[in-house]
Amino acid sequence: MEAQETGQGNQLFPVFLKLNHLHTVLIGAGNVGLEKLTALLNNSPLAKVTIVAQTVLPEVIDFVSKYQQVTINQKSFEADDLNEAQVVVAATADNILNERIRRAAHDRKLLVNVADKPELCDFYLGSIVKKGDLKVAISTNGKSPTVAKRLKEVLNEALPAELDTTLQQMSALRNTLSGDFASKVIALNKATASLVEPKPVKKKNFKWLIWLTIVVSLGIAVTALWFNEPAFQSYVAGIDHIFYYFLAAGFVFAMVDGAIGMSYGVTSTAFSLSMGITPASASMAVHLSEIMSNGIAGWMHYRMGNVNWKLFKLLIIPGILGALTGAYLVSSLEHYSMYTKPLVSVYTLILGSVILSKAFKAGKRKAGDKKIKRISLLGLGGGFIDAVGGGGWGSIVLSSLIAGGRHPRFSLGTVKLTRFFIAMIGSLTFLIMLNSAPWSAIAGLIIGSALAAPIAARISNRISVKVIMVAVGIIVILVSLRSIYGFASKVL
Repeated sequence: MEAQETGQGNQLFPVFLKLNHLHTVLIGAGNVGLEKLTALLNNSPLAKVTIVAQTVLPEVIDFVSKYQQVTINQKSFEADDLNEAQVVVAATADNILNERIRRAAHDRKLLVNVADKPELCDFYLGSIVKKGDLKVAISTNGKSPTVAKRLKEVLNEALPAELDTTLQQMSALRNTLSGDFASKVIALNKATASLVEPKPVKKKNFKWLIWLTIVVSLGIAVTALWFNEPAFQSYVAGIDHIFYYFLAAGFVFAMVDGAIGMSYGVTSTAFSLSMGITPASASMAVHLSEIMSNGIAGWMHYRMGNVNWKLFKLLIIPGILGALTGAYLVSSLEHYSMYTKPLVSVYTLILGSVILSKAFKAGKRKAGDKKIKRISLLGLGGGFIDAVGGGGWGSIVLSSLIAGGRHPRFSLGTVKLTRFFIAMIGSLTFLIMLNSAPWSAIAGLIIGSALAAPIAARISNRISVKVIMVAVGIIVILVSLRSIYGFASKVL
């Protein structure tokens, strides 16, 4: 007890008593007794209280008339008055009597509060702020009741009465929840998060107006050139029609890639092969068109902090070496494209099957899966296969990292940034090794993907990823089978 008295700060333990189920004996019915009685009954209107006092103020009698469970024994205090008590409050101005009351209470192992005598108290009656079912008790450790009262006034003004409505609604919400305590807490936290989160200030978005202005301006410029410059008409008429096919294809494939985060390479390569483009040229077109898009995406992920630099270092060098080797190999075999083309088609057929299977396994992961460890080998293989087949870095590397337990957001950011360097090295190798290329097709693919980049992210959020993956998987499989069938029919 001595250690508690010398402790630093307020050593009191706050407790809320159910006075409705306890018998309280109040000794004293003067002004102090009236104050204590008012505090007791205002907080617990059904509390059973017995008042023992020789002199009783008329105000006390008037106040008690409203409470049938309160009785007044107008008599001198005797120790036996506490025989049925469970809580004792002494409100007399007689110090000797207060000492007697305290000893009698302790003899019966009862807790006692002695008005204005902190050293005699086992507990204090603090100032109370009440708003319906919300109750806040204030204690100054008996040092200054005046400060407690002032704080009570401040809180009474600061806390709105509507807080009780909030409590009732939260209670009703809590009663609708099922599960254990932890799950209920999580659900309540989600429901109340909006109450403390700062509401973002809505700003007028004029991006759509900017893009509309750009499109209209380009349309006006092209129309003016078409009707006023015969040379421009001749130039447009002279553009190879394959450019427009690849322009549309590049736009669509970039939109698909923006929706599911992969498949641009495999869809572009499969389409290119079906249009008669050789594997090396198809891969070069894909890598050239991906330099800018992946550079921008990688930079954005870097700015958002989505890049795992340790993972980046493990992927970048092996990935570049794999891309360099693959691009060199497929370029060297350009003269044998008749034979390499079906092999690449088999590869795209496999990737199409992988995409299709992922559509039905999205989000599923075995409980025993562990993080993939051989990151460098994954980067080397992914870079090589990507250069040879014109795509697969995202489908192979990103899928393997996520399936192996890596964080999806950091895996995506890291793969996008490394893809920029893979595409750049692969493109340089193809440009050096190839003597000629279908530049109309390549230009169409580059421009089409660039046009899709600004709107791909917005559109992707409104389209079912599963539906897109199923459609892409089926299309890639059919196009690959068509290419393989064409080769087989010529040979056989």
